[in-house]
Amino acid sequence: MENKPYRILLLGTGLIGNFYAMSLHGQRKLDRIHTVYSRSEERAQKFAAQWDIPHYETDLAQAIQSPETDVVVIGLPNNLHLEAVRLAAEAGKGILCTKPLGRNAAEAMEMLKIVEEAGVFHGYLEDLAYPAKTLKALTSIKNGALGKVLWTRSREAHPGPHSDWFWNAELSGGGAIIDMGCHCIEIGRNYIGKDIRPVEVMCWADTLVKPIEAEDNAIGLVKYANGAMSQFEVSWTYRGGMDLRDEVSGTEGTLRVDHFLRTGLEMFTSIGEQGYVAEKAESETGWLFPVGDESHALGYPQMFDDMFTALDKGTSPMETFYDGYVVNAIMDACYKSARTKKWEPVELEVWRGNEVEEKQQNYIEYDYNHYLIKEELLPDGRKKLILKEKAGGQVVQRVLD
Repeated sequence: MENKPYRILLLGTGLIGNFYAMSLHGQRKLDRIHTVYSRSEERAQKFAAQWDIPHYETDLAQAIQSPETDVVVIGLPNNLHLEAVRLAAEAGKGILCTKPLGRNAAEAMEMLKIVEEAGVFHGYLEDLAYPAKTLKALTSIKNGALGKVLWTRSREAHPGPHSDWFWNAELSGGGAIIDMGCHCIEIGRNYIGKDIRPVEVMCWADTLVKPIEAEDNAIGLVKYANGAMSQFEVSWTYRGGMDLRDEVSGTEGTLRVDHFLRTGLEMFTSIGEQGYVAEKAESETGWLFPVGDESHALGYPQMFDDMFTALDKGTSPMETFYDGYVVNAIMDACYKSARTKKWEPVELEVWRGNEVEEKQQNYIEYDYNHYLIKEELLPDGRKKLILKEKAGGQVVQRVLD
């Protein structure tokens, strides 16, 4: 099938808009931003000139209703997602929306219903599900390299977001959880399996440093129906750049991914870089960790390639509005747990995965009478076995010469 070039309307000229423009104009060399929208005419005009975009607009409805574009890419503040989705669906256009989909699950569900009732293409722009390292790790997991996934950990920490609206809980929907927990939660879902139902969460969240009415640090545990646990850590007060890391532990192996703070390129400078180093970098002197290709390291080109390839084929992309809804529902439970200090259920109005997924035991049989708990080599070369008797349950050890 020959790829079709798409004329894109980009909504938003902030940091995410720049990453989107960088990736869209650099990925398949086909799709181009035809029009950019900003509430500020000055920003719209400057952005259009920077990225060689032929048209700019400051009226949201007029921009979306124009017949000159095919696909709407939403890079707006969280409180404007619903309005943009509604207008784009009414115009019959494909819609790609940045994370989080909504400020809460109710908003996300409304957006999901809008696009599905309108029958328009929809993609959830969760870029951190798409870095090359993550996609490779997912392939290894699907191939069975780690066995059954038991536990995941995803961490995103930096000094805080760039735009003022992020710091306003009414506009954004929350703090570090709504901003970055959405990334970490969806990364965990991908590793564990998006067909496995998230059942309950335990979350701690607090405001430790910033003078804001939202959490600037949080840690959460998401329990899945098959017994797997997904842990996330987010911070708006981390110093020294942006820390993006994932870990996965399975019955047959483990993996670790470091996306950003340790890039393989390390440099010390006493006089400075004399310019931009990397997203969220706090200094341009001392030890620096420049990123060779920032957009690829964060998954943007791979994400848009998946989106537009799915649009070509008439299929669903890897990340859809439904995924965004599930993430919002998990985050709602996290916020409730942070208030109640208890495990809270994940309330899903719609669940499209496995209906029943029981916790599985993964015992390894050593022989007819014993399960194997552990085996190890001793310093003298002998092998030690820790076994559990099937009948009585007693734990015993054997040392083999």
